[in-house]
Amino acid sequence: MGHSRHPVVYTVLIAPFGAVTGFVSVALAFMATKKGLTVGQGAELIAIGMLPNVWKFFWAPVTDMTLSRRKWYLISLVLCAVGTFATAAVPLRPSNFLLVQAIIFATSVAATVLGFAVEAMMAKHTLPADRGRVSGWYQAGNLGGTGIGGGLGLWLLTQLPSPAQTGLILAALMLFCGAVVPLLPDVPAEDRGESVAGAVRNVASQVWRMGRMREGALSAFLCFLPLGTGAAAGVLAQADVAAHWGADSRHVELVQGFLGGLVSMVGCIVGGYGCSRIGSRVAYAAYGGIMAAVTAAMAFLPATPSIYVGGNIAYFFVNGLCYASFSAVVLDAIGTGLAATKYNVFASLSNTPIWYMGLLLAAVETRLGPKGMLLAESAFGILGILAFMAAAQVWRPKAAVPPATNGAWEGGVAQTSGD
Repeated sequence: MGHSRHPVVYTVLIAPFGAVTGFVSVALAFMATKKGLTVGQGAELIAIGMLPNVWKFFWAPVTDMTLSRRKWYLISLVLCAVGTFATAAVPLRPSNFLLVQAIIFATSVAATVLGFAVEAMMAKHTLPADRGRVSGWYQAGNLGGTGIGGGLGLWLLTQLPSPAQTGLILAALMLFCGAVVPLLPDVPAEDRGESVAGAVRNVASQVWRMGRMREGALSAFLCFLPLGTGAAAGVLAQADVAAHWGADSRHVELVQGFLGGLVSMVGCIVGGYGCSRIGSRVAYAAYGGIMAAVTAAMAFLPATPSIYVGGNIAYFFVNGLCYASFSAVVLDAIGTGLAATKYNVFASLSNTPIWYMGLLLAAVETRLGPKGMLLAESAFGILGILAFMAAAQVWRPKAAVPPATNGAWEGGVAQTSGD
């Protein structure tokens, strides 16, 4: 295990995954209310794109046990490019709402497979001492890709005469990312003497066994909490919400796209190194607390365009910290075997609060306005930290046990390091 390539290669490989998310959560979310959709329908577009990420661990064994990770990456990359083009080309209006949702859902499924391939290569080629650093660069690509798909996508939608042209440009950029695939050794399909259907059935029993162990249970519980979800970003991107601060499409393009993506990438890298210093689970909870402070501050500061820009920049930086700590938590737990399946058990748990918080915050914004929405996110973040602290006390070890160094998950039981 281990490879000498700089982890920036994972930044490039995972960028299309982020771009698929960003185009929906930023570009389409902003355009939704301008095209006759409601704030709630804009949130539904984001939620339907998130839904496959909640359940993706059920089909992750297919990629572990069939084609090599390189082949799966290239197949899914093409499907992501085609899906993004179709998402842009179909007119966004109430009469096409269900069709757009279906395309977004299918493209998101393809993006999960792309993520499986990258995560398996990352788990296979990363030494334990490098997990924090690699996690930061990996999530830099995820959130940087979100900035490209969101910011560049929104700018192109507002500048080009045809949305289809936007789709073509984004699709071409995604395909370009495939050029770095040869820089990493391939990871072949795993033969474990069981069918893919058997492997899928085995997922549930693995999760149950993991949940009975303190280290695995704490990691899984932490991923499920509404900490550091970044869900408010999708609501803040909508035109009617941004207008509360006097912000227009230029401000949204800047902070939700180009600048926000860059700041998120920096946050990921900083967060990854922070995990190496204080431990992945402690960092996860601490970064979630910082995010709660940022949203509270944004709620109470004057509603001006500069506060919108500054608040979003701070939010995206902390979001980068949170995403890096999530990957570090998972890499500490999964080892190298069936990596896509095991990584995405945790990823599905982590995407669940992103999914439900996106819908919840949109509903709160409709009833209480942007300030109420931001304060709601802060409140849920604080509750999440308190819940984790309580769980850590309940699952306190009976005797001091030296932290595991190999990050192995034997028989589906996570062995992690550090709280």
